[in-house]
Amino acid sequence: MFEQTFKNIDDILHKDAGCSSELDYVEQTSWVLFLKYLDDLEQDRRVAAELAGRDYTPIIDKKFKWDVWATPKNGDGKLDHHKAMTGDDLIEFADGKLFPYLRKFKTTAEHPDTIEYKIGEIFGELKNKIQSGYNLREVINLVDELRFRSSAEKHEMSALYEDKIKNMGNAGRNGGEYYTPRSLIKTIVKVIKPKVGETVYDGAVGSAGFLCEAFEYMKDPKHNELTTHDMETLQKRTFFGKEKKSLAYIIGIMNMILHGIEAPNILHTNTLAENITNIQEKDRYHVVLANPPFGGKERPEVQQNFPIKTGETAFLFLQHFIKILRAGGRGGVVIKNTFLSNSDNASISLRKTLLETCNLYTVFDLPGGVFTGAGVKTVVLFFEKGAPTKKVWFYQLNLDRNLGKTNPLNEDDLKDFLNLQKTKADSENSWSLDIAGVDPTSFDLSVKNPHKKIDSTLRAPGEILAEMKSLDEDSAEILKNISGML
Repeated sequence: MFEQTFKNIDDILHKDAGCSSELDYVEQTSWVLFLKYLDDLEQDRRVAAELAGRDYTPIIDKKFKWDVWATPKNGDGKLDHHKAMTGDDLIEFADGKLFPYLRKFKTTAEHPDTIEYKIGEIFGELKNKIQSGYNLREVINLVDELRFRSSAEKHEMSALYEDKIKNMGNAGRNGGEYYTPRSLIKTIVKVIKPKVGETVYDGAVGSAGFLCEAFEYMKDPKHNELTTHDMETLQKRTFFGKEKKSLAYIIGIMNMILHGIEAPNILHTNTLAENITNIQEKDRYHVVLANPPFGGKERPEVQQNFPIKTGETAFLFLQHFIKILRAGGRGGVVIKNTFLSNSDNASISLRKTLLETCNLYTVFDLPGGVFTGAGVKTVVLFFEKGAPTKKVWFYQLNLDRNLGKTNPLNEDDLKDFLNLQKTKADSENSWSLDIAGVDPTSFDLSVKNPHKKIDSTLRAPGEILAEMKSLDEDSAEILKNISGML
């Protein structure tokens, strides 16, 4: 329905001097999309108020409404070219009037969980990068064709937006931090099984993929029969996140809105700047789902917020996640596989803390290539807070192909893991490790598949030395012959 429209928007932005990458395309599409979404939302709210016999107070002042500044129509319902701004006039209006007006909502909103507050926060972080008012006019005209009214329309819009985020992930090193393969997220959510009434948290929210998939899972009739009160609970009191980077924050908000959460509870803040000793019971969550950044290095002042000091960003996040879970809470967290075996003091201490305070019931070992451009191997840790670990079930995903941009991880790849995970059964790819047998000085949890066939027998040292001697003799003979020719 809308796929070609998105492609046409990208083609226009590709021509604009202010947009140079997939990241720019998503960012600039996002702010125009958001304002069109807001206009459709206001229309729905107005109709609902009229049907209920209530007055409706609009969010946006008249001169900043979509159908006034963006797409004024004539009597035939077509764009009124006499009233519609374009060129320099449109850029001057967007930069000088529209954005400053929208930024003010953050200070005038009643509460951070309102759509008004999100408007102010989004436009406080964004700026219009589209330099040509003629290009902006074309983008606006295309976005005006999109609709957010029916559930089918919203579903397609959310899927197309996810594709744009995926393209960012494939665009290079910086884009990769925004995208976790949806097949992997869905699998993690299915293992954790969040329930209506529980709170779900991601402290490294990125594009909000985990929160969106948890929402889709929890509202699926196969898992829950929802009442009107349940839907309100999912909308307002279930999903929470934090994000440090401005662009990721905006994309995360927009992604959740397109999935049907009108005012997402995502804070624009540095999660790691919070001292975890200050986390109280009221701050805790039932479920943590996250893929914290790989390989970041945190400054000493940030490390002071954690009992186990380390510059590794993901290891600080893991401490935060353990602390912020309620007793009995469940976590599904993606982390570099070196976490399981690193021999430095911080890694050992963190493994010890995880095993002693949580039941680490499953480690899912992923092959290389799952994360485009990241260049690291990862595992997923599944744990429940409150009781120490007695036994860990490992599953090693062994595929008969290399993963990459053109050959990504898919849900079929993960079916065997999901099926075996239910009973923690042994197989050629899965086994259990008794923690009583783990070295208490290192708490090494390295992935060592006892069922993996060794492809070839190691050669004896004497055989290797004999071959080396033979090769040396051959080399000496060749050099002797060359010398004789000179």
